[in-house]
Parts: sequence; C-alpha cells; structure tokens
Amino acid sequence: FLGHESYITFCHLENEAAFTCSADHTIRKWDVVTGQCLAIYRGHTSIVNRILVAKDYLFSGSYDRTARCWSVDKEKQIQEFRGHRNCVLTLAHYSSRDVLEEEEEEEEEEEKVSRDLLVTGSTDCTVKVWWVSSGRCYQTLLGHTGAVLCLILDAPNRELFSGSTDYTIRTWNIVTGEQLKVFKEHQGSVICLELVNRHLYSGSADRTVKCWFVDTGERIQTYKAHKHSVSTLKYHAGILFTGSGDACARAFNSRSGVLQKIFRGHKFIINCIQIHNELLYTASHDGTLRIWDIRGICKRNKRRLKKERSVQGRSSQKGSLSRLFNNKVGCMVQQENRE
Repeated sequence: FLGHESYITFCHLENEAAFTCSADHTIRKWDVVTGQCLAIYRGHTSIVNRILVAKDYLFSGSYDRTARCWSVDKEKQIQEFRGHRNCVLTLAHYSSRDVLEEEEEEEEEEEKVSRDLLVTGSTDCTVKVWWVSSGRCYQTLLGHTGAVLCLILDAPNRELFSGSTDYTIRTWNIVTGEQLKVFKEHQGSVICLELVNRHLYSGSADRTVKCWFVDTGERIQTYKAHKHSVSTLKYHAGILFTGSGDACARAFNSRSGVLQKIFRGHKFIINCIQIHNELLYTASHDGTLRIWDIRGICKRNKRRLKKERSVQGRSSQKGSLSRLFNNKVGCMVQQENRE
C-alpha cells in the first residue's frame, strides 16, 4: 500500500479495511484486497503516532500533544482531546458500561449521551482518561517517572496496564485510578504490551519479551533472539509474533519460548503487527505495509497443541492431580514435558 508521504507509524485492521497513520500528519483508510486508498483524515499538525478504530469512531494520538476522534465514514473530526503537556503516544478505548455498575453510572449524568471513554498515554509521564462525547478529562493517573509508551485494557477486570521508559509496567484500577501493581524486571523501556488469558506479554528496548502471570506478578517466560528493541507484539493461536528494530518479524512458541520463524524483507524498524484471516500484516518505518502468509506455521502449531493436550490427558490419569499440583517439582516436570 503506497501513498503516505513519510513512514508509517501504526496499522489497524477493521473488517476488510486497513487504517494506517504516518509521520506525514495524516491517517489513511485502505481496501485490503485492492490496495486502493479509500479515505484520508487530515487535521493533526505533527506525526500521528497511534490509531484505534472502535464502533464508528477512529481515534488518533499525535506529537501535536492532542488526541482526536473522527467519523470513520465521513472523514470528519468529531472531538479533540487537549490537556497533555507533550506527545500522545498510545491509546485505549472502552465504555463505562463495561466497567461500572448501574448505580455508579448514575453519578455520571453529564455523560449520559455517550458512555465511551478514551485512554491516552503521553511522554509527559501521565495516563489520562477522557469522556469521548465532551472531550473532558475524567481522571489522570500518576506514578510513572518516564514516558508512557503503551497501554492495554482489561475492562471486565477493571484493569489498565501501562508500559514506560522508566522500565516498568504498572497496573491500574480503571474506575478509581488506584495503582495496583508494578512489574520491574525489564532492563530497558517497555515499548509494547499484549494481554491473553491473564498472561501479559511485554516487549522492551532490552531486546526481550517477557511473559507475566497477571494475578501474581510472576514472570514465567522470556523470549530472546532479537538483535534490537522489540517494538510490537501480537499473540495468535499459541504463537507470539514480534516486530523489532532489526527490521525482522519473528514467531515464537508462546509456551516454550522457542523461535519458530523469522520474516525478513523490511528495511527499517517494524512499528506494528496485525493478524487477520491467518495473514500477518507488518507496517514499517520504511514506509511499506507487507502481508505474509502464516497458514503453515499456524497449522503446525495447532497440531502441536493438540498433541500436547493428548499427552497431557494421558499423563494426568497416571497419578493424583492434587499431589502433582501441590508439589512444585511435579509442576515443573509437567511444564517441561509440555514444551
């Protein structure tokens, strides 16, 4: 997909359309089948760092210190969120219906028209939550001592995760704004996050990805092999896909951490990874969006998972489950067998 006048910073897939944002200050919508540019959204006055499509809204964050909301169909700006003292680098979206009880919602009569909220992370070290309908800041989350580079939301559990240049990941109660937990093992900036089944994956400038069990804060796996910072992550079908500053995308077995494949072709850092219909989309600093066929690797991984479940099922019949799971050595042996 060629058309941006500068490098692509992020890509979002929605149905049969791809949305890209760029250092050329614009956002573009593409037909993924033909590669035709369907729409251009103009208004930001600097690099557009991140985009997010939710319902009929398109959200964007920029170096111009604002986040904006657009009508996807009309290519028109609906709302501007102004209040950060520096660049807006990352976005998340949710509805208060997802996190608030009915009696709590009644307290927010002013926002009854729309219950949508936007979360923004900035280089000013803060996370802000905004009402979409009015553009009003609902709350500011303070605690990071470096730029907030990434956000991921777990609305059913009322939790927000943020990664920062202060080398930490922090967990917040999205309703109260209370800081719940700090994850501290990375030796570089935390650039990207992915949450799957209460497992949190974090990519860092220290050239690793770490997997954490959210409920305890325990680190349970580290993925190595990158020759530069890990810039983006995506989990799919038991495979962890990563993009890096070394211009390569990689596929790891998410359980064992074993590297399964390297995707080479980009010339500069990969900024974003998306997966749709077992196709891998990679957007890069080199100004291109590439599409890779990953059906083979997904098929092999599904066979492996099926085999592991079969072996696990047979072994579980040989002894007492309660004895195995109460014995730490037994648990570790089970894990090694699965790998």
